[in-house]
Amino acid sequence: MSSLGGAPWYILEFGDELVYFTPYTTTLLILALVFTVLALVSRPERQVEALFGTDAIYAKDTTVDQMRFRRFMAIACGCASMGAVVTGDLFNFTLFVALVGITNVGIVAAVKNRHVQNAAFQYGLVALTATVPLFAGAGIVAATTGTLSIVALASGTVPQAPFFARALLCLGVVGEGMAPFYAAKAEMFRAPGAPYVIMCSLSSLLIFLRVAEVVMVI
Repeated sequence: MSSLGGAPWYILEFGDELVYFTPYTTTLLILALVFTVLALVSRPERQVEALFGTDAIYAKDTTVDQMRFRRFMAIACGCASMGAVVTGDLFNFTLFVALVGITNVGIVAAVKNRHVQNAAFQYGLVALTATVPLFAGAGIVAATTGTLSIVALASGTVPQAPFFARALLCLGVVGEGMAPFYAAKAEMFRAPGAPYVIMCSLSSLLIFLRVAEVVMVI
């Protein structure tokens, strides 16, 4: 761990679970926190569309109820991302990753657009399926090493996690929104209202950066 993410500055224990802060995880935490605050205080944009081949330009109106729900889901997505990047428990990491996938769908699910809702539904199916290898990977790690503590696994005091388990964790994260399944989100970006939609991309990036550290240290 000290060679990849830096030596832990602080480890906060909650019984068998823990949260740890290294230069790497703290940087990811700050990024997630900043964008969550921006989603909280920013006013959403009005989406403007132009008809191809004409001069017609019109703005799409989004109701207050839709924006209120999407703001809540964006904040929840940011909180889940913050939990995922600092947790020291592998099972909690998988829970936070699954929650990020759910909130990504929720950010756009309130938009009353047939194309957007159809894309959100399809992405939801992919994210739901991805939970199988995600939790299976954590389960195999627990069965083979006897612990889910990322700190213990990184210390070398317990057996190393099998390659197959780490591959399942990566596959689960890929299904939650990274390439190639990230293409399922493309139509979701037709939904009006930045910065809420931006949280979909940011959360996926943060989860990818964190799982890269996790699979390398366990």
